[in-house]
Amino acid sequence: MICTSIQNQGYGQILDTLDHPFVEMAEIRLDRCALSLKEIEDLFAETDTPLIATCRAAEMKGADPWEKAFRRLEAAIRGGARFADLELDAPVEISKRFRALCEECGTEIIRSWHDFSGTPDLEMLRQIVARCYRYGADIAKVVSTCRNQADAATLQALYEGQEPGRLVAFGMGDAGRQTRLDCLRLGAPFSYAALSDEQAAAPGQWNVEEMHRALYEPEGRPAVKCFMRNDLTVCASKSFAQRAIVAAALADGRSHLHGYSPCADSEAAIAVAKALGAKVHRSGSTLTIDGTGGAPLALKELHTGESGLLTRLMIPLLAALNRGPAVVTGEKTLLERPLKGAADIMAAFGVMLREEKVPIRVEGPLYPGRADISGKGGSQLISGLLMALPLCDKPSTLYVSEPKSIPYMFITTDVLRRFGVNIKAEMEGSDALVERQDWSACTEISFKIRGGQRYRSAEFEIEGDWSGAAAFLVAGAVFGKAEVAGLDTSSLQADLSIADILVDAGAVVSELDEKVCVRKAPLEAFEADLNNAPDLFPAVALLAAFCCGTSTLHGTGRLSGKESDRASALLQMLTQMGVPARIEGDELYIEGESLSSRILNGRLLKGGAYTTHHDHRMAMVLKIASLGMDAPVTLDDADCVTKSFPGFFEQFD
Repeated sequence: MICTSIQNQGYGQILDTLDHPFVEMAEIRLDRCALSLKEIEDLFAETDTPLIATCRAAEMKGADPWEKAFRRLEAAIRGGARFADLELDAPVEISKRFRALCEECGTEIIRSWHDFSGTPDLEMLRQIVARCYRYGADIAKVVSTCRNQADAATLQALYEGQEPGRLVAFGMGDAGRQTRLDCLRLGAPFSYAALSDEQAAAPGQWNVEEMHRALYEPEGRPAVKCFMRNDLTVCASKSFAQRAIVAAALADGRSHLHGYSPCADSEAAIAVAKALGAKVHRSGSTLTIDGTGGAPLALKELHTGESGLLTRLMIPLLAALNRGPAVVTGEKTLLERPLKGAADIMAAFGVMLREEKVPIRVEGPLYPGRADISGKGGSQLISGLLMALPLCDKPSTLYVSEPKSIPYMFITTDVLRRFGVNIKAEMEGSDALVERQDWSACTEISFKIRGGQRYRSAEFEIEGDWSGAAAFLVAGAVFGKAEVAGLDTSSLQADLSIADILVDAGAVVSELDEKVCVRKAPLEAFEADLNNAPDLFPAVALLAAFCCGTSTLHGTGRLSGKESDRASALLQMLTQMGVPARIEGDELYIEGESLSSRILNGRLLKGGAYTTHHDHRMAMVLKIASLGMDAPVTLDDADCVTKSFPGFFEQFD
């Protein structure tokens, strides 16, 4: 990335400068800007542009310059500075206070060293870098004056053996000018440019517009597309919509579901509601559903489209309500997706399933009782039981061991509660479950279900879909900026975790004017447990491809039952793109590289013809990936996005 150095400006001027179209991130020279301590804190709190706070003690006038510099840095850090830069020769006590403050506030530490007279030999430079790390640096910054090309080569040799993203080394002067761009090719997370030639902070510094052209519009190489969108909206969450539609169909009375937007899976749920005997009317974004009150059924067949969730919801409900056997049918990829473990789970309640794939014959009735079941296969069939068992005449207890996709179970109980059905749930696990609300720390859930309950009509607001938003948010983190409306940041949706993953990777995430905003910043490798959010795998894998270092994604075992064998499909996609990746056990390892490095090293993602494997999540992420490809991309099945987000391509374009 390009960091624009800002100096000799006041508060309002700086805010205006941060809106400059070429300013991706900025260094605020607090020693050269006339700002009060309050203005400094407000400035760093005001903007979502990634900022570096720099204050050179040598530039401070009067007594005790180091203390004055520290106070200005402190104001910036407490205001929310992403990075703070302290010179390597700072007094020990100042260094200790600075390090403690940065750790307290979550600010990344830059320890910097400058030589305005020349460039030392390589061994001395390596010792300087080692000192930077020893004194707490997340990033070491080494800048020297290049008297000739040999000095420039010495600085560039410093990157050998360094961890990508942790060193910024370049030269001053005419001989060092090219090193300011080349450092991005060698692994620096950012380089510095001036707002204009007149405002250069050091000899040989580029202005931001010329560096922007050299990086993003290089002659003879593909130009990278920028993604800057503030008008994105997401579709309704089909996880909420499908559950609510079925619950309203079972309710006694008229329900109104607000915020509905059609997609193939939700439309399939409406068709199921009608097959159950409910009357459904749509006006704009509101569904009006006259329910059946849970009346007995006499169905021979029920079609659930391509929806695995809807299929697993309806198996227990058919067993509870239908008079006699019924066959659940489906279409497209659903016909090839095994219902692993479904027969054993349903047998615990007296229900026989004749097949392991759709079409599947369901022979009830559903008997209430107590059962110990495994959650390793996912949450969807468990959600179906949670919807069906309250309709039985006696109570039931479900003990779920090794639960996966836990948030989706609680989406089910939340929807049921709003339709008058109450279920008690208790989670067991390590202390992290309480302290950090870490779903992966949960080892068992017990659901206590009172029998003889009935669904009541409700007014229900369907949430926006975090799963559909994830691809757009990743596009903002890698290629520019994305602002997405219609998302609930307190949602139970598991894919809300994309926000935390983006923060862990280094992106800037904020909430403004009821929009979730993500903008790019220097990205670094991360680790993410996706056992509870398997739909995030494609978007998070693409994010990892642009993060310096090796990222680890846990939970690949959850992917075989999706619209494709998603783990295999992802590995194939990454390999075709030219991204080193491997699967070992339950983990996907991805070796990433910054966008700047990919551009300058000629390692953009490979374009060409790709298969989506008829998987809507794969199709969406391939479209986002096309922004950073070296040639146009064609998809064999773009229409598969209609399963969850029919308007995705229109919004992207």
